[in-house]
Amino acid sequence: MIVIMRQHASEDEIQGVVRLVENAGLKLHISRGEERTIVGLIGDVRRLDPDTIAFLPGVERVVRILQPFKLASREFMPSHRPIPVGDVLFGSEEVPVIAGPCAVESEESMLRIASFVAHAGAAVLRGGAFKPRTSPYSFQGLGEPGLHILAKARELTGLPVITEVVSPQDVELVAAYADVLQIGSRNMLNYALLHEVGRQPKPVILKRGMMSSVEEWLMAAEYILSAGNQEVILCERGIRTFETSTRNTLDLSAVAVAKKLSHLPVIVDPSHATGRSDMVIPMTLAAVACGADGLMVEVHDDPASALSDGPQSLKPEAFADMMSRLEPVARAVSRSIAAPRARKTTASRDRMAEHADKLGDAGTLWKASGEGE
Repeated sequence: MIVIMRQHASEDEIQGVVRLVENAGLKLHISRGEERTIVGLIGDVRRLDPDTIAFLPGVERVVRILQPFKLASREFMPSHRPIPVGDVLFGSEEVPVIAGPCAVESEESMLRIASFVAHAGAAVLRGGAFKPRTSPYSFQGLGEPGLHILAKARELTGLPVITEVVSPQDVELVAAYADVLQIGSRNMLNYALLHEVGRQPKPVILKRGMMSSVEEWLMAAEYILSAGNQEVILCERGIRTFETSTRNTLDLSAVAVAKKLSHLPVIVDPSHATGRSDMVIPMTLAAVACGADGLMVEVHDDPASALSDGPQSLKPEAFADMMSRLEPVARAVSRSIAAPRARKTTASRDRMAEHADKLGDAGTLWKASGEGE
């Protein structure tokens, strides 16, 4: 149930509703818009008579939310609310691109790749310090040293960084380094982890479980929202079907469904969805065309030697090609690709040029763009 206050309702009138709700033993969430304030009721709303609330001063109307996910629903917040990540907005007319290696492998490798993707147009830098893997014998990430490397990459490029957190016990540690916390598909139903990231203020990217419905995905988001964190971004990364020609089946219809049901931004990860680098660019174009609020792709300068997910990683030159092809598609649907926010200080440019020199053909491509001058 939500209580929609009248336009310019006073704070005393809002607190009158709050007192009634709290006295009934219910939890609440207050959303303050430019014109109206909405009070969301969480719990067994049968304890309160809607007519009793409707006659309180300042109340415009009371609406029952039919969806099982309350705070994530369109009834609770009819319009999209963009979520800031550094200077980037997810859910605005601009479409940000998140890029970087699947895993942080070494400082030299991470800084080298970060320098390229930043000046090729990425708005956010990705890299896994902790890696949940199907096999216990696969590379599991560098852990905390990987977080230190990500911090150096942010210092080098000026881009906010996103990395995955896999355990409730690591949330505080990861949040101390990352600008965005990622919940991977394997952890979408890890309710202890969802609750813990909901208790900290950093934005959270929640990936859809590989065998989860859209409703289950939104219910997982509800765990984070109900714990107090309203900065949740949904990520479609493919679901497991009978099809074997790709790693997963990228469900682009889920983007439209989730955006119809929820006010949360929805981004797409075609790297994990397809598992094939040759399929990534076509799927990024399709994702922007269908209304995705952002993209997340994996980039590696030597995919054959990558410690994690090399076959789905774009080479730097392919990433640059992808960025050049995205803008016309974005314009066709009245949007644009978010401009990079990389710092252009002399020291930063010199350091990035140093790393670009080690990128071979990709570094030459970066310099030819004029960014290396």
